[in-house]
Amino acid sequence: MKTSHHKGLMLATSVAMLLALGACDRGGDQRTAGQQLDSASANAKEKSLDAAARARAAGKKAGDETKAMGADAASKVDDGAITSKVNAALAADKDLSATKIDVDTKNGVVTLTGPAPSAAARDRATDIARNVKGVSSVDNKLTVKAG
Repeated sequence: MKTSHHKGLMLATSVAMLLALGACDRGGDQRTAGQQLDSASANAKEKSLDAAARARAAGKKAGDETKAMGADAASKVDDGAITSKVNAALAADKDLSATKIDVDTKNGVVTLTGPAPSAAARDRATDIARNVKGVSSVDNKLTVKAG
């Protein structure tokens, strides 16, 4: 019996040593399952907060771009309205209504091009355009027709 008892003891000792060596060989995370869960939870929360911050930044950027596009569209509508009003005012003038004056407006700056029947009519076109609401300045490029 001693031999079988001795063999059993040797077998148990060998298994214990193998298990101990196996545990030493892992070199992995020595934290408890609860600690690992807490760490994973904190990591997930940090990533979630980071993603939320990125989403807020993207939303703000989109909002700012939308506002800028709206302002640009409003500016174009205002320029179109100014051009129409200047054209109507020039058409109402007896000396200028017979001439083809091109009116272009960009950011409130009105540019007049084409012929003018006289220097006085050319100057009057500047005054007419300048008196339209929303006009910031007038670039008069009208040329006086000879004769």
